[in-house]
Amino acid sequence: MSYQVFARKYRPQDFDSVVGQEHITQTLKNAIAQNRLAHAYLFVGPRGVGKTSTARILAKALNCEKGISADPCGKCDNCKSIALGTSMNVLEFDAASNTQVDKIREIIIENVKYAPTSGKYKLYIVDEVHMLSNSSFNALLKTLEEPPAHVIFIFATTDVQKVPTTIISRCQRFDLRRIPTNLIAKHLLHIAKLEKIKLDDAAAQSIAKGAEGGLRDAESMLDQLVAFCGDKIAEVDVLSIFGFTSQQTVAGLCEQIIAGDASAALSLVNKQADDGKDLSVLLSDLIEHLRDVLVIKADPTAVDSELDEAAVATIKTQAGKLPMDRIIELIDQFAAAETRMKWAPNKKLHFEIAVIKAIHALQQTTLSEVIDTLATMRSGGEVKLPAKSPAPSIPATTAVRREAPPVPALVPRPQAAEPAPEKPASEKAEPIQPVSSEKFWPEFLRIVRSKRPLVSPWVEAGALLKLDGDTCLIGFPKKQSFAMESLQRPNNKKFLDEIAASLTGRPVVIRFELRDGLVVEPQPAPEPPPPPLSDEELQEKKNTDFVNDPLIKKALEMFEAEIVPN
Repeated sequence: MSYQVFARKYRPQDFDSVVGQEHITQTLKNAIAQNRLAHAYLFVGPRGVGKTSTARILAKALNCEKGISADPCGKCDNCKSIALGTSMNVLEFDAASNTQVDKIREIIIENVKYAPTSGKYKLYIVDEVHMLSNSSFNALLKTLEEPPAHVIFIFATTDVQKVPTTIISRCQRFDLRRIPTNLIAKHLLHIAKLEKIKLDDAAAQSIAKGAEGGLRDAESMLDQLVAFCGDKIAEVDVLSIFGFTSQQTVAGLCEQIIAGDASAALSLVNKQADDGKDLSVLLSDLIEHLRDVLVIKADPTAVDSELDEAAVATIKTQAGKLPMDRIIELIDQFAAAETRMKWAPNKKLHFEIAVIKAIHALQQTTLSEVIDTLATMRSGGEVKLPAKSPAPSIPATTAVRREAPPVPALVPRPQAAEPAPEKPASEKAEPIQPVSSEKFWPEFLRIVRSKRPLVSPWVEAGALLKLDGDTCLIGFPKKQSFAMESLQRPNNKKFLDEIAASLTGRPVVIRFELRDGLVVEPQPAPEPPPPPLSDEELQEKKNTDFVNDPLIKKALEMFEAEIVPN
């Protein structure tokens, strides 16, 4: 007997053998058991995931000589002829080779009226149905909508967007998904065991990853490896023949970028280039790895079915070293480099530049980190010093205030142990004297206005509902939910609790509550502001306040930065 490739030899022959499509096979088995068969099915999915194989299994289930069953025998003449593609009652039609309307009329429309020679149904399996012409689709519509009782259509396509909606609406649609990497690797190891081939687990994972969800592609790659390597296949063989990069290499490159080791990262890129690896593939693998890091950051179990345990552990470790916005920034940078490399004659140059830019970006202090640090300092919390990196220049207009004045550059000083940062002048005040319950709310609002004018509108959107013991309850109408949520932020909540405790002379915890029908009386307007300063006075005041603000001084010293005039 002539040699059969693995993709044909191990083609699934029953629903239970279809890999990774349980949501489809279980539905079809239930439909057969309940006698709820449609007259037309549409199987949608990428190449090599089991569309035509599932169609043949369905045909065997309906025409098996032992009767309609979700578990066909596979041994009767009908089952064997369907498996070999020679059955007179199951006509496989390649739409890519027969697009003309005359072929549709000749092969399908004119023949549907004839009853099956054996079995209960005549089935038409149309592969790559999206390749039919518009005229062919139009000619098929009437027959598809009201076929004879003995006819069932099964369409398969890799590009459902090109199938007219009038055709789709007349079919039961099933979307076959890409097969997870781990399932493909497990299936390859099963084939290797039956064929008495020694296939390393790492080699199976590399093949499965390179197949990108297509089982047929993975089986064809295994066939090629057996022809080249014989009965022993290691990961290095897979990487050498197909030009793939090992998971460990990609993870190592990512680790060097995170660690800021430009020398090691560039050396790895150079070695891959010298070994003849396609740098475009390496960059694509790096982006995919960073995608896994990002997904694991959001959901620790999201990629468990795609990678082995060692790879998942490595990715989780790397995810713990970077915040989510940094990972997204890296993906954006490398994706842009990937686009440039498509048309660049010197791909290695663009790859190296992308690596250096990524390392440089990770070493910079972001605006969000500066703002978070300033907020922590303002609330008196413990500040963690940033890692040593080239001292960034923080423009005054960006770092702290919207309209900071130009001032002379401040030269960084060596770090030394210093006392805790002082509170801004706006929050330095005389000790607050306790007040009665009747005066609590007006005095509470006055202090909030004076110390935190930006927080004041949120507080004034609510009303005091109860002041009892160690609890202060503030209510908000339903439409003021944003104001309530803003006050529940840790910094704002702590600030309000401290004011309430100072006014009552005892520890008080403020609670917030949304209430239907609550009407909040408008609060008396604050005292009018002083007359506006002239431009010269305003500029002088900004200069003085900015330079002397202890919080700004502390931030500049912590980040080893200087103020750069605009």
